[in-house]
Amino acid sequence: MSQIDLGTAFRQLGISLALGLLIGLQRERVAARLAGFRTFALAAVFGTLTAQLVGALGAWIVAAGLFGLVGIIIVGNLLKLRNPDTDAGQTTEVALLLTFVVGAYLVVGPPAVAIAVGAGAAVLLWAKPQLHDFAGRLGEQDFRAIMQFVLISGVILPVLPDRTYGPFAVLNPRHIWWMVVLVVGVGLAAYVGNKLLGSRRGTLVAGLLGGAISSTATTVAAAKRTRAAPEASGTAAIVVCLSAGVVFLRVLIEIAVAAPEFLAVAALPIGSLGGLFLLLAALLWTRRGREEEPLPPQENPSELKPALLFGLLYGVVLFSTAAARELLGVRGLYAVSALSGLTDVDAITLSTAQMVRIGRLDGEVGWHLVLVALLSNLLFKGAAIAVLGSPRLLARIAGPFLLALAVGAVLLVLSAGWT
Repeated sequence: MSQIDLGTAFRQLGISLALGLLIGLQRERVAARLAGFRTFALAAVFGTLTAQLVGALGAWIVAAGLFGLVGIIIVGNLLKLRNPDTDAGQTTEVALLLTFVVGAYLVVGPPAVAIAVGAGAAVLLWAKPQLHDFAGRLGEQDFRAIMQFVLISGVILPVLPDRTYGPFAVLNPRHIWWMVVLVVGVGLAAYVGNKLLGSRRGTLVAGLLGGAISSTATTVAAAKRTRAAPEASGTAAIVVCLSAGVVFLRVLIEIAVAAPEFLAVAALPIGSLGGLFLLLAALLWTRRGREEEPLPPQENPSELKPALLFGLLYGVVLFSTAAARELLGVRGLYAVSALSGLTDVDAITLSTAQMVRIGRLDGEVGWHLVLVALLSNLLFKGAAIAVLGSPRLLARIAGPFLLALAVGAVLLVLSAGWT
C-alpha cells in the first residue's frame, strides 16, 4: 500500500464529509425520501475510504462499494414503487457499508483515521433530530446565503490565478478572494446563527452577533431606534458596546488566519482593548438589567455584489498600503489606516497582516496600523450615534468610547513601534 499521509487522509475525509452534508442539506430541504442529510454524508465518506484503500486492496474495492450503493438505491426505489408510504431511507444500510470499510481501513491505514471516522459516523447517526431540525428551520433566504457562500468559496476561489500582478507585487487574485471568503464566512456564521436563534435572541446575543456580522450596521440601527424611543437607550448602549468589543476579537481571528505569526505581536494590545469594551458592556448590563433587545435586521453577508465590492476595497487598500510604504515611508501608512478604518476595519486588517506575513512590514508597526483603524472606526460610530441617535444614548456611550480611545492612544504613544 502506498501510505497516505495522515494530514492528507483527514483533509480528504473532511472535504468529503462537508460536500456530503452540503448535498444532503439540499435534499433534506426538498424532502427527498430515498436519502437525506446523514445518508449523503455517510456515502461520501464511504466513497473516500474505499478510494484510500485502493493501494492495499486494489481498484475492485471502489467498484464493490459503488455496486453496493447502487443495490441500496435500487432496493429503496422498488420499496417506494410498491408502497409510496414506506420509509425508503437507507441510512442504516449505508452506515453498515461504511462500518465495513472502516474495519478494513483500520488494518491497512492510519488507525487514527478509522477511529475518527467511526466515532464521527456514530455522532452523525445520533444527531438525526438536530440535523432535521436545522434543515427545517432554515428559510429560503438562509439557504440562499449558504449556497452563495459555496459559490464564493468553492467555485470562484479555486479557479483564480495564484500569482501576483502589478507594481509592488502585492495583488494576488486568489489571495484577495481568500480574504473575501474569510470575511464573508465569519459574517455568514453569525447570520445563520441569528436566524436559527429566532425568538431566543436577547441583548447579549444581539450585541455579539451584531459585532460579528457588521458592528457599524448594528450601531447605526440601534442609534436610529433610540431616536424614536429614547427609553431604549440603556439597552441600545449595551448592544453598541458589545458589538464594538466583538470587532476587536474578530480582527484577531482574521489576523490568526491570514498571518498566524503576526498574532503573537498583535494579540495583547488589540485583545486588551477589546476586553475593556466587553467589560464596559458588562458594567452597563449590570446597571440596566436583562431586557430583551431584538437584533437589527441584517443583510445576507454572502451576496455576490458586496463580496465583489469588499474584494475591490481590499485590493485597493492592499495596494495603497504597499505604495505608501514604498513612497512615503512608515508614517504614510497611518493616514491610509485611519481613512480606510472609518467604515471598514477588515480590509486594512487583512492587508496589514499580508504585508507583515511577506516581510514588508514590521509586526510592531502592523498592530499600530490595525489599532489606528479600529480607533478611527470607533470615532465614526460615535459620530453616527451623535447624528442619528438620541442624546440619551450618546451620553451613555460617551464614557466607554472616550475611555477606549484614550487607552488606545496611550498604547500607541507608549509602545516603541513608531518610526
